[in-house]
Amino acid sequence: MFTGIIESLGIIEEIEKENDNLNITLFSKITDELKIDQSLAHNGICLTVVKINNDFYTVTAIKETIDKTTIGSWKKGDLINLERAMKLGDRLDGHIVQGHVDQIGICKEVKETNGSWLFTFQYDKSLNNITIEKGSITINGVSLTVVNSKSDEFSVAIIPYTFENTNFKSITKDTIINLEFDVIGKYVAKLQLK
Repeated sequence: MFTGIIESLGIIEEIEKENDNLNITLFSKITDELKIDQSLAHNGICLTVVKINNDFYTVTAIKETIDKTTIGSWKKGDLINLERAMKLGDRLDGHIVQGHVDQIGICKEVKETNGSWLFTFQYDKSLNNITIEKGSITINGVSLTVVNSKSDEFSVAIIPYTFENTNFKSITKDTIINLEFDVIGKYVAKLQLK
């Protein structure tokens, strides 16, 4: 389980295809704190550390993950938001994040608003995911608050700290992103469908 508070950025060093899987090697400043078999969120995708070599570590993504996330579009040099799993007893500064991406979305607009940024994203509403005004959403692993909630799009406001310390600085119009909708909202939506 995660909180959506990004600890560090990783840089993709290598992506190697092995059968239907992708082995992704990243450089990170927190590699010396990692261990084999540890869960680590990468742009909101929970992946297991399978190899560590000095400042580099490797994770493996299987076909299911590749098909449902943005991993297939990743390339060498990309900045990736990283968060280790929360420890029992830690403060929950963001919200409950499972690291299970529900679907991808696309950036429709980025607007600078005199010291912050307003990002608008669109998603496929046929998958029955919902956003709620002032509710939580996870974008590329970052816990954020929804504004301008509509049936197939929403916006989030990004403060300078988040812009500089996550990969939001590389999101532009038409960038695809990973979305994990609020777990409580998902259960409520499921109950309403019955």
